[in-house]
Amino acid sequence: MIFRVFLLLMALATSATAEPVAFDKSWREQGFLRLFTNDYALRGGRVGVVSDGTVSLIWRPVEGALRGATRASWRWQVAEGVVPTDLSAKGGDDRNLALYFVFVDEATAKSLTRNNARRVLRNPSTRALVYTWGGDHEIGAVLKSPYHPALRLKILRNAPTGSFSETVDLASDHRRIFGTAPGVLVGLALSADSDDTDGLIRASVADLTLE
Repeated sequence: MIFRVFLLLMALATSATAEPVAFDKSWREQGFLRLFTNDYALRGGRVGVVSDGTVSLIWRPVEGALRGATRASWRWQVAEGVVPTDLSAKGGDDRNLALYFVFVDEATAKSLTRNNARRVLRNPSTRALVYTWGGDHEIGAVLKSPYHPALRLKILRNAPTGSFSETVDLASDHRRIFGTAPGVLVGLALSADSDDTDGLIRASVADLTLE
């Protein structure tokens, strides 16, 4: 009995601890080819997003021990959203929110400049899990991005509006979707996309944690 208690205590001591990821100035907006962009209100534990016929993402590099994260959780809310679209085809593929977890192999992580999302996504070792709210697809569906071969969209929600809490197993999803261990988590991104349907999104993400 004492030995079992000891093992339990050791397991608790060595288990990963969830670390909050603040929505602060470390997140930088990065537009696409067009000039119009979304509005992001960074408020520490929460970010508000307004996308009014626009599209862009905010990006932040991941530092320190969090680069080995294998799980994530967050809360997100959509007060107004876009209509369901086909996210597997270019054009007309709007979605309310998408949260990106971007991985590279260990050798690449040592030399990669991580402040620019486009540069990271151009690297041949990059793989990204994109947890998505939106699209005319079943919950749990995994789609290839029509814009980038290394991005996979996993549909978590397709309701037009609402508020939900999410917990994802990054390591398990990466193995199942890409067939390999996830490597090093080098960046996070958040996007909202309403430009193709000229829609309006009012949404937020809060309490993002990695472990």
